[in-house]
Amino acid sequence: MAAGGAVAAAPECRLLPYALHKWSSFSSTYLPENILVDKPNDQSSRWSSESNYPPQYLILKLERPAIVQNITFGKYEKTHVCNLKKFKVFGGMNEENMTELLSSGLKNDYNKETFTLKHKIDEQMFPCRFIKIVPLLSWGPSFNFSIWYVELSGIDDPDVVQPCLNWYSKYREQEAIRLCLKHFRQHNYTEAFESLQKKTKIALEHPMLTDIHDKLVLKGDFDACEELIEKAVNDGLFNQYISQQEYKPRWSQIIPKSTKGDGEDNRPGMRGGHQMVIDVQTETVYLFGGWDGTQDLADFWAYSVKENQWTCISRDTEKENGPSARSCHKMCIDIQRRQIYTLGRYLDSSVRNSKSLKSDFYRYDIDTNTWMLLSEDTAADGGPKLVFDHQMCMDSEKHMIYTFGGRILTCNGSVDDSRASEPQFSGLFAFNCQCQTWKLLREDSCNAGPEDIQSRIGHCMLFHSKNRCLYVFGGQRSKTYLNDFFSYDVDSDHVDIISDGTKKDSGMVPMTGFTQRATIDPELNEIHVLSGLSKDKEKREENVRNSFWIYDIVRNSWSCVYKNDQAAKDNPTKSLQEEEPCPRFAHQLVYDELHKVHYLFGGNPGKSCSPKMRLDDFWSLKLCRPSKDYLLRHCKYLIRKHRFEEKAQMDPLSALKYLQNDLYITVDHSDPEETKEALEKRSKFNPK
Repeated sequence: MAAGGAVAAAPECRLLPYALHKWSSFSSTYLPENILVDKPNDQSSRWSSESNYPPQYLILKLERPAIVQNITFGKYEKTHVCNLKKFKVFGGMNEENMTELLSSGLKNDYNKETFTLKHKIDEQMFPCRFIKIVPLLSWGPSFNFSIWYVELSGIDDPDVVQPCLNWYSKYREQEAIRLCLKHFRQHNYTEAFESLQKKTKIALEHPMLTDIHDKLVLKGDFDACEELIEKAVNDGLFNQYISQQEYKPRWSQIIPKSTKGDGEDNRPGMRGGHQMVIDVQTETVYLFGGWDGTQDLADFWAYSVKENQWTCISRDTEKENGPSARSCHKMCIDIQRRQIYTLGRYLDSSVRNSKSLKSDFYRYDIDTNTWMLLSEDTAADGGPKLVFDHQMCMDSEKHMIYTFGGRILTCNGSVDDSRASEPQFSGLFAFNCQCQTWKLLREDSCNAGPEDIQSRIGHCMLFHSKNRCLYVFGGQRSKTYLNDFFSYDVDSDHVDIISDGTKKDSGMVPMTGFTQRATIDPELNEIHVLSGLSKDKEKREENVRNSFWIYDIVRNSWSCVYKNDQAAKDNPTKSLQEEEPCPRFAHQLVYDELHKVHYLFGGNPGKSCSPKMRLDDFWSLKLCRPSKDYLLRHCKYLIRKHRFEEKAQMDPLSALKYLQNDLYITVDHSDPEETKEALEKRSKFNPK
C-alpha cells in the first residue's frame, strides 16, 4: 500500500462474479438468468423486455464490492433488431444512489463489444456493489430490448478495494457536508455555517473565493474585491478555467502583397490535391504541385508570413532535377535540417505503364535551393510501392520518416496482380534519413488483432514529438469509410486502439468522410481535424461541408468548434464568404504550432456545374479562447454593474456618474449583449 490509501501495484483486471439481483417490474419473455451464459448461437438465450420503452433495467449484484472497469456485451450470431442501439450503465454501493458510468450503444453485428466504465473520481478509484443496465433504444423501431450476455471485469481484491471503499465513504461524506455549507451560506444561516465548518474543518471552496464572498457579499467592499480578482488572474488561478473553455474560430482571408510584373504570377494559381508544409522557425509555408482541373502541376512556392508575400521558387521542378508534375502526393519537412521530402503521386489509368509506376523519392534542401533524387523506385529499395492519398510524418529528433496507407497504383490488366479486382493498400513504413534505408513496420491487415492495422486512403496521420506516437484517424478503404482512431508508439512498436469507431457518441466525434485534414499541437496535447467531403462522393453538391474538431489527448475527448456546409456557399449574400472559407475538399492545411495559426489554401468546391473549377484562396485560422485580460475586464464589469445597481437604489445621480465614468469603461463594445445592457441602464436616467 502506498500513502493515502493508494495502491502501489494494482492487480490485473479480471472477471467479476455477480448474480442478477433485480430487473424491471415488467415481466420477462425469457429467463433473465440466460444472460449469465454466453450462447451466441442460441436465439432464446437472452433477457428480453416486454415492451420497447424505458424505464426497464437490469441490476447486477456483485458478490462483493469491486472496482468495475469494463463491461462486455455478447450478441446473437447474426444481426438482430432487438440489439441495444442506445443504453446507459449506472453503478453504486446501493440501489438507491448510483452514478452514471457509461452512455453508449452497440453496433448491430455479431461481435462482442467491450466498454470502459467510469471508475475514478479525482484520479481515485471507487468501488461498486451494484451495476444497473438501462436500455434506451433498440435497433429495430418499436422492437423490445434484448441483452444476450453481460460480462463485468475489474478488481475485487479486498486489499485494493477496501482502501478505495474507505476513501469513497469519506468522499461522499465530505461532499454532503459541502452541500450543507453551501446551503447555509446562501440562506445566511451564519451560525450554522460557522459551527459546521469549525466542527468538520471542511473547506467549502478555494480560500480566494471565500475571501471574495466576504468582501463582496458580507462587507460590500467592491474596490477590495476588484483587487482580489486582479491578484487571482496574475497568480494564474484562471489558467485551468481558460484551458477548459471552448475555442472560437477566427478566419481571416490572406491577401498577399503584389510583386512587379504579371499579377497572375505573384501567387499560386487554382488547384486541389497539392501539398503544403510549414517551417515554423522562419514562418514560411511551402507549396508544391497539385491538379488545376486539367493537368498536374510542378510549380514550387514559398509564402513568407512576415512579409505577406508569395515567392515562386520554381515554375517546373522537373527541369531543376526535381520531381515531375504531380498531385495526391505527400510532403514532410525536417525543420532542424531545413529539408523537405516528397513521395507518391496519382496517375490516371490511361497513362500507367511499368516505367511510370516507379515510386520516386525526392529531398529538397531549403538553404541550397537544390533537389536530390533519393530513390528512383522506393519499392526496389524495400519501401512502399507507388501510392497516392497516403500520409507521411517526420521525426526530426531521430531523423526518421513514417509513411502509412495510400492506394497502390497498378498497371491495367497486370498479370502479376492476383487481386486485380480489389484495390491494394500500402502498409506502415519507416525511412531512416541518415542511412537512407526503408523498413516495413506493419503490413496491411484485414484482421482485427491488437497489433493489426488496416491501411486506407484519405486518412490523417500525425506525429507527436513529445510522447513519440503516431496518431491515425479515419480514411477510406474500398467503399468503406473508417472512423477508427489509434496510436502507434514508434519506439516500442506498439499499437494502441483509442477508438474502434463502432461506439455511438451522439455526433461527438468527427463524421466519417474523405480528404479530412489534421494537425497536431504537442505542447497543448491537441489534435485538430478539418473535415472535407462527406461520405457520398457521387453527390458532391450536397455533401461538401467543413467542420473543425479538436481532440484533447489527455482527456480523450472530441469537441466541435466550427461547422460550415454547402448552403452557406450558395447564400446570395457575400458577407459569409468574406468572413470564412467556403466548403471544399482536396484542400491543404498546415499549422504553426509556435504561433498557434493554421493556414488553408485551395481545394475543390464541389460544384457539379463546374467540375474543373479549383480554388486559389488563402486563409489563416486562429483558435481563440478568453484571455486573462478579457476575464479580468469581464469580472470588473460584473462587479461594477452590481455596484451601480446598489447605487441606483440609494443615489440615482451618483449612480449615473458611476455608470458614465466607471462602469462604461469596462463594457466590451464588441459584445452586443453588454453594449445593449449598458445603453438600457443609461437610458433609464436619460429618457431623451
